[in-house]
Amino acid sequence: MKFIELTVHTTSEASEIVSDVMWEHTSCGVTVCDHNDILALQRDSSVFWDYMDDSVAEPTQDVLVKCYFEPDGAEESIFAVMREIRARRDLCGGAIAFGTLEDAKREIEGDDWIDVWKKHFRPIHIGRIVVVPEWLSYSKEPREEIVSLDSSMAFGTGEHETTRMCVELLQEYLKEGDVVLDVGCGSGILGISAAKLGAKLCYLSDLDPVAVQSATHNAFKSGVSEKVVVSQADLLNGSECKADLVLANITAEVLALLAPSVPNALKDGGTLILSGIIEERLGFVKEVYAALGFTLLQERRDGEWFALAYRK
Repeated sequence: MKFIELTVHTTSEASEIVSDVMWEHTSCGVTVCDHNDILALQRDSSVFWDYMDDSVAEPTQDVLVKCYFEPDGAEESIFAVMREIRARRDLCGGAIAFGTLEDAKREIEGDDWIDVWKKHFRPIHIGRIVVVPEWLSYSKEPREEIVSLDSSMAFGTGEHETTRMCVELLQEYLKEGDVVLDVGCGSGILGISAAKLGAKLCYLSDLDPVAVQSATHNAFKSGVSEKVVVSQADLLNGSECKADLVLANITAEVLALLAPSVPNALKDGGTLILSGIIEERLGFVKEVYAALGFTLLQERRDGEWFALAYRK
C-alpha cells in the first residue's frame, strides 16, 4: 500500500506542537527525528551503547517531523496540517521558535516491514541447529535439531554473528543433562537451542516483556516448553538458579554489569559463554571476568564481533 509522507522542518522546542497537530489529522503515524534525542541518550547512564557511528552525534539544526496519509484526501489533510501549524506559531507571538517550517511531501511504499522481511528469510544452519521460521516447512536431516522461530516480536534470528557464535560454542561445551541460564534471551534462540541439544532445564530471562512473550511462544513452537522457563528480569536480579552453563549475548557494558552476579549463578566447573563484544571493548570484558577468577577457554571472532568461553 502506498502512503504520502509529509516532512516539516522545525525546532526541538516546537516539535511537540507540530507532532500534536499532525496526530489530529492522521492515524497512520508520526515520527520525530531530533539530534537532541541522541545527545540525551548519550548522557543517560541507564542506557548502554556498545558503539555509535560518530556521524550520528554530529550536530544538526533542523528537527524533522514526519507524518503519513493515505493517498485519497492527502492533499486536503496536508493543507490543513500546515495551516494549523502556522496558526499555532502565530499564536505564540515569537515566544517559541518554530524554525523554517519548510515542508516536503513524497509517495512511499507502506508495506508492513515484517511481511517484507519474511519473504527473504530462509532456514539458517548453525552446526546441528537449524533455525526455521515458523511460516516455512522444513524436512530435517538426521542429527539436525529444529528451532522454530517467529522473530516478528523480538530480536534474534540466528543470522547475526553474535548469535551464531553462541550457538556454535554451545554445541562445543553443553553436556547432556546440563542446567542452562540464558540472560537477555531476546527471541529465546540460545536457550531453546540448548534444550534441543540435550539440556535438562533452561532458564531464560529478559527485561523486555515482548521478548518474554516471544521466547515463550518460540519454545512452544519448538516443542521444548516442558524444559524452558521464561521470566522477566533485569539480568540476574532475583535469580536463585545454579546453572552448569550460562549464556549472555548482550553488549560489553552490560556484560560488565552482569559479571558480579555470575559466580553465584554458575556451578563450580561450569561454562560461561559471552557474546556481543566489539574489538574496542574486548580487553575491557576480559579484564572484568579475569578479575573474578574465570579461566578463558576460547576466543572466537566473526566479522567485527567477538565471543568468549570461560570456565569457572
